[in-house]
Amino acid sequence: MTIVDLIRVSLTLSTAVNEKPMSYRVKVEPSGHEFPVADRQTLLDAALQHGVNLPYGCRIGSCGSCEARLISGEIDYDGPLPIGLDAASAEQGAVLLCQAFARSDITLGSRELTRSEQMAIKNLPARVVDIQRLNHDVVQLTLKTPDSDSLQYLPGQYLEILLQDGRRRAFSMANAPRNDALIELQIRAVPGGEFTQYALNDLQPKTLLCIEGPFGDFYLREDSPRPVLMMAGGSGFAPVKAMLEHAFDIGLERPIHLLWGARTRPDLYLDQLPRQWAAQQPTFQYTPVLSKPREDDDWQGETGLVLGSLLQHYPEPAGYDIYMSGPPAMIEAARTALEGHGVPAEQIFFDSFEYARDRQAG
Repeated sequence: MTIVDLIRVSLTLSTAVNEKPMSYRVKVEPSGHEFPVADRQTLLDAALQHGVNLPYGCRIGSCGSCEARLISGEIDYDGPLPIGLDAASAEQGAVLLCQAFARSDITLGSRELTRSEQMAIKNLPARVVDIQRLNHDVVQLTLKTPDSDSLQYLPGQYLEILLQDGRRRAFSMANAPRNDALIELQIRAVPGGEFTQYALNDLQPKTLLCIEGPFGDFYLREDSPRPVLMMAGGSGFAPVKAMLEHAFDIGLERPIHLLWGARTRPDLYLDQLPRQWAAQQPTFQYTPVLSKPREDDDWQGETGLVLGSLLQHYPEPAGYDIYMSGPPAMIEAARTALEGHGVPAEQIFFDSFEYARDRQAG
């Protein structure tokens, strides 16, 4: 078991184990969202595990950012009241979610974070705890933020790595924020990209990085009634992966079809993951598309541009919300084509990125 596995286990297990573990239901008003909470699992941890974005800050009970109102049911704390909650407020039903445990089914009154402008931008240290080579030019980094301060974000948003010389490099979070202390980044090495080459070839576990975020308006609009089309190009799969994990966490019932385009078969570096989702999730469909398959790819799937495949499957796409992530040329061509097919601009969401290329001085 790797250190990442151990961290994930510690984040999802209860802090104490009884002979007969119990589970309770939590309902959040006014949204009506519900989720289970295990015995001795904090209300905040359970909410995040099930994709419910309740506000929080320090996670140690001192800042008060996660304060909610107990409408019904019983809670307790593992010891005295947290220092961020006074007795008078507690008597009036105030609860600090990062420290509270359910002792029955409960109903909470709390706002939820569903828009990018609600997310607090933070500057944090983050330690590299795992490095996985996904193919010849993509590496996945797993970062761990401090126990006392995590990065809360909406799936689809990105962070920036702050380099020592003041430069910044932007990368999308590739995992849903169910375990917010761990952040996955999928970094593709590009010619002339000093940092991306370093990440692929020389970066070592335990390295400490400085990150800032979250940024961006590319995130899943959960309250829309329309079915969803997702189009990813190359490593644009990263934010789409986070969105899909979140959609499955919250039990989103709207149909979702992902079309992932790449040049060759190895460029679909996590191809088995969406195939697995398609087998498990009744409302999810996956279509991989290769633009330049090699003879040794033994490719039997769709070929050409991923935009062409999307329009072939959906010649009248105006009834869909469409999420796109990939190189600027792909995004610009897709926007023009989709609007030409009658898709309103407000139903098109995109993350257009270009890798920064560092040049040698002189």
